[in-house]
Amino acid sequence: MRRSSIGATVAAALLGATTALVVAQPNVATAAAAEPYTWKNVRIDGGGFVPSIVFNPGEKNLIYARTDIGGAYRWNESAQSWTPLLDWVGQDNWGYNGVLSIAPDPVQTNRVYAAVGMYTNDWDPNNGAILRSSDKGSTWQITKLPFKNGGNMPGRGMGERLAVDPHDDSHVYFAAEGGNGLWRSTDYGATWAKVTNFPNAGNYVQDPADTNHYLDQNQGLTWVTFGAANQIYVGVADKDNPVYRSLDNGTTWQRIANEPTGFLAHKGVIQGNYLYIATSDTGGPYDGGAGQVQRLDLTTGVWTDISPTKAADSPYYGYSGLTVDTLHPGTLMVATQISWWPDAIFFRSTDYGATWTRIWDFTSYPSVSKRYTMDISADPWLDFNTNPQPPESTPKLGWMNESLAIDPFNSDRMLYGTGATLYGTTQLTNWDKNTTFTIKPMAKGIEETAVLDLASPPSGAPLVSALGDISGFYHANLDAVQPSFHDTPSLTSNTGLDFAELSPSFFVRVGNADAAPHIGISNDGGKTWYQGQEPSGVTGGGTVAVGADANSVVWAPAGTGVYYSTTRGSTWSASTGLPAGALVESDRVNPKTFYAYAAGKFYTSTDGGATFATSAAAMPADGRVHLKAVPGAAGEVWLAGSTGLLRSTDSGATFSKVSSVTSGVNVAFGKAAPGASHPAVFLVGTVGGVTGVFRSDDTGTSWVRINDDAHQYGNAGDALAGDPRVYGRVYLGTNGRGILYADRQGGATLTPPTGDMTTHPTTPATTPATTPPTTPATPPTTKPTTAPPGGGCTATYEITGSWGGGFQGSVTVKNTGTVATRSWTVGWTFTAGQTVTQSWGGTATQSGTAVTVKDAGYNAVLAAGATTTFGFLGNLPSTSNPAPSPVTCTPAT
Repeated sequence: MRRSSIGATVAAALLGATTALVVAQPNVATAAAAEPYTWKNVRIDGGGFVPSIVFNPGEKNLIYARTDIGGAYRWNESAQSWTPLLDWVGQDNWGYNGVLSIAPDPVQTNRVYAAVGMYTNDWDPNNGAILRSSDKGSTWQITKLPFKNGGNMPGRGMGERLAVDPHDDSHVYFAAEGGNGLWRSTDYGATWAKVTNFPNAGNYVQDPADTNHYLDQNQGLTWVTFGAANQIYVGVADKDNPVYRSLDNGTTWQRIANEPTGFLAHKGVIQGNYLYIATSDTGGPYDGGAGQVQRLDLTTGVWTDISPTKAADSPYYGYSGLTVDTLHPGTLMVATQISWWPDAIFFRSTDYGATWTRIWDFTSYPSVSKRYTMDISADPWLDFNTNPQPPESTPKLGWMNESLAIDPFNSDRMLYGTGATLYGTTQLTNWDKNTTFTIKPMAKGIEETAVLDLASPPSGAPLVSALGDISGFYHANLDAVQPSFHDTPSLTSNTGLDFAELSPSFFVRVGNADAAPHIGISNDGGKTWYQGQEPSGVTGGGTVAVGADANSVVWAPAGTGVYYSTTRGSTWSASTGLPAGALVESDRVNPKTFYAYAAGKFYTSTDGGATFATSAAAMPADGRVHLKAVPGAAGEVWLAGSTGLLRSTDSGATFSKVSSVTSGVNVAFGKAAPGASHPAVFLVGTVGGVTGVFRSDDTGTSWVRINDDAHQYGNAGDALAGDPRVYGRVYLGTNGRGILYADRQGGATLTPPTGDMTTHPTTPATTPATTPPTTPATPPTTKPTTAPPGGGCTATYEITGSWGGGFQGSVTVKNTGTVATRSWTVGWTFTAGQTVTQSWGGTATQSGTAVTVKDAGYNAVLAAGATTTFGFLGNLPSTSNPAPSPVTCTPAT
């Protein structure tokens, strides 16, 4: 579940020098003040790989979780949620959100350590570090290492590589990757030195020929654990020499005699007189086809193969997650690495591994008996919108189950991580009683999605997202987990989305599915979707832009050139004048105007994306670049890049530079400040020498910083959106810490939405001041035959596509009255035998030749002057397809 984040961080790693920028009429701006804001996550719960959960054996309910790109978390027992610990990580050290290992101190339990760094290749420009905290992770001190750590590299689920010696907690050990060997601190992690006499730095490499240098790293040492006083055990990524130990507190080291070979020891756990190891034939976390569970008697030196499934039975998995019940010696559990089909398998033994039971068993194929039930009501999207055939089930127990942990203070509580979330149970010992136990997601507070695009339309849901791995969501409620992610079609990692500014019920999203489709279309604001057509050669999502009136779409997909559509994605034509892979954006007023950036040049189209012309304005040559057009301001477009923040008011012909912004990551626009006419400008960038998130209410003349050093969120800002309905609100996308939304602490100024309302009050906010009359007024004896005063609407019919025997149409509904509509109905009569077969954005019925279309609910409320659009498909019995006339529109106000 974490493949997509690699590409996002590559973009950050490529940030570099650019050519000088020549601009006209620069704005004069001042350095930023600060304004207090409240930052919260948009709730998704989970969304990525949780490689490890670690209980502190010295303090009840003190639990830590680490993620591969989303930082570290501490459990809050009273709230039953997780608290993020590394939100202070910023743009300059974003790799610290890749947590390779975490180690609590079992003696002085306020202490905790983390080994951080995301990549060992050049994707992460910084070396790794060891973080240390004496307040359970609320604050940290940093010791930088002379090499890199790979919190998001192959083998990241093995461990824990970092460990505190329980016999002398001033001693902390770190088993490093990359051939860097074993390191030790003797001063509570403040300073570190290599253990030079440790004999083996590891040699396992997943793919030595990988030219991206992601799979060609020596996975090094894999874990450290401690036995009796002076006994230290270390796992090594060497299939011939997987475990070493010292019996004299590290003075000398030996390979353990007669140890099993042929596999890598993912985990090593000591309980009493035994060392248990779980092994696999690869370093994981995505793969692994064979392995063993072995037990070493620490007194006799005898190894015993206690694998739940013996090699002779040809298992198709190795083993990874391994845990013991410290309250019941001899009780241990292990998870498969990897059992994709039909599901993961957990094994449990209560007799030191002599015998095992499975969490599920085949009965008569394909029937399965289960010791557990899954309750995902807290995070219902975890069914992944699937309904597989038995023996597969949904939701799955999981995959990539590198982490499995029994609470050392409560034998009934077990937590485990998957590629998508963190699950747990508080009824584990039911297993031994042959009674079913319940597994639930326990990921509240963990937000680990890679956010690739965000949109906040003026009506409908406040936010629609495009995410790596799990598509994205229609966020009807920012503080509640939504029932399902984007589907039908499922595009896996969604790379971009956009809506029509003047008809915001129309959305397009694009993504990186392994095969077609790569595009989805929505006519209800991103709530539901249908598959669009696509040009040949498309291999990935790229970027997409929707014209202001929904009648033009420009798409720059991966694998081919740039295309435009005038039929809402049902047909495509090649654009000219614009290179493949461009970033595309639409003007938010002029329906035919589109903008683009590619390779240091800015482009403009005024014919709906058919042709693009190159601007003479100087642009940043490379690095992170994002452009946004301003709602309500025709021809106004801004561009954020490594050379600063640029603004054009003439559709990209010329740009001026905001002088105090020395570099930019992204720019967005939200509701104007009270009394202001221009939308608020939001910036992720550097103002007055400070990097952060900023807001300007006066088009960049002055700025306020709206985050602080405790709320930086690592590699953030490649997705950014302002809210057009709430003054001051901004949505910030991160690469690993999910979606954040931020509001002014002084209170949000809210404009009631003009579209979909997700909740409704059931009682009046206040009691009426007077008692209503007991006798109603005399009702009229006849109904009015015309719309009430102030009401009126028009409907404009258009044929948007035709083919043999069929056609596609679009109708734009406009409120021409002076008050908002409560609903609307459109009608017409066909004259050539046409029939409506499908509709969206409205509910169509046909009786004979008469067609009636009722609003879809979410677009029933149209403010004065507002428009919405619905579409339909029709059968055509002849070549004649005349547009009906008249097309009527009847509002209710």
